[in-house]
Amino acid sequence: MQNEKISARQLRAILGGSVGNLVEWYDWYAYSAFAIYFSPSFFPKGDATAQLLNTAGIFALGFLMRPVGGWIFGRIADKTGRKNAMLYSVLLMSAGSLMIACTPGYASIGIAAPVILLLARLLQGLSVGGEYGVSATYLSEMATRNRRGFYSSFQYVTLIGGQLIALGIQLILQKFLLTDQELHEWGWRIPFAIGAVLSIIALYLRSSLHETAAFEAEKKTKARGTIRMLLSHPRAVLTVIGLTLGGTLAFYTYTTYMQKFLVNTVHLPKETATVLSFCSLLIFAIMQPLFGLLSDRIGRKPLLIGFGITGTLFTVPMLTALSQATTAGAAFVLLLLALLIVSGYTSINAVVKAELFPAEIRALGVGLPYAVTVAIFGGTAEYIALWFKDAGHETYFYWYITACIAVSLFVYLGMRDTKTHSSLNEDALSATRGQL
Repeated sequence: MQNEKISARQLRAILGGSVGNLVEWYDWYAYSAFAIYFSPSFFPKGDATAQLLNTAGIFALGFLMRPVGGWIFGRIADKTGRKNAMLYSVLLMSAGSLMIACTPGYASIGIAAPVILLLARLLQGLSVGGEYGVSATYLSEMATRNRRGFYSSFQYVTLIGGQLIALGIQLILQKFLLTDQELHEWGWRIPFAIGAVLSIIALYLRSSLHETAAFEAEKKTKARGTIRMLLSHPRAVLTVIGLTLGGTLAFYTYTTYMQKFLVNTVHLPKETATVLSFCSLLIFAIMQPLFGLLSDRIGRKPLLIGFGITGTLFTVPMLTALSQATTAGAAFVLLLLALLIVSGYTSINAVVKAELFPAEIRALGVGLPYAVTVAIFGGTAEYIALWFKDAGHETYFYWYITACIAVSLFVYLGMRDTKTHSSLNEDALSATRGQL
């Protein structure tokens, strides 16, 4: 089994699925990356933190659609195939990006501007809510047994890659093409137009993907992708919620929210904050396959426990030190340490969830409980952080993260290691029986 090799078809499928995932997450994160520029266009002039608070509120509302997307696209993936669900999700994302790119500002159409922004964000939330569960399922099912951790880690490589592209475009616009005034007036529309075009390219790439053997082996099962069937796996559902809770909050704090934290709290220039975010995320992306490989050798559970313990112990000290950093270098080192800790969760959480469920309910099982948890904790991270800051108690947010990671730690300690207790192993047996 250790000599098992991935086929060319599997490799093409993983690469194709990953590229589509990359584009989806770019579209999603472009909103957060450029919020500091477009928030005044959609909301009346006033306090900068209040404008960001309104924009973050719409960001959080977009997350509320993710459970709906997790349910709809998870059901589609389990009933009609992983490929179909991935095609539909990227179409929705393209529509949302195009709407944001073309919507006039508040000064032109009044209250209709933030309403359209909200509608576009809800469509994107629906799309990305389905994307995670389906792509996590697809990558896990396409990977070989002895390298599932490694290949599934590209779920977060592409997720982080989406942020990197968004930040990279921001850096190019900031430093080489546009002035700060032009970015605030109209330049922020460029990344959303790019996102709409890239989504069409992703749609083309995904149209040539092969369906997974795990789905083909079980596609004749009548009861597939239903809530009733999902609830017949209560332990797995609760495990997904528990292991996601602390990890998603930490991830969105150190990635999506961090750029604003560096500007509003550390008081770094916007351009410096963008450079630090970009460089730290690039290194973070490189970490993911390394941690994935490690999980293939020692198991998933030790990595999760490592994240739980270090996250519980060091979140408050690290964020406190980061808030008081006096140089960009010090802030960068602290941010990298935080992302190193979070990698124990991000690198393997997709494969762990996929390993918990049988093929006939896997996409829904991965997508729905994850999306609900992310909507509650990940999607609101930025809003809660800004709310505490606006109220004058920013450090309360640090303790909130710590408490959530501690809850997840108890789940990690009590769960079985999915590397050795994996439903994906049963898929291989079913596929073999189907060929006999």
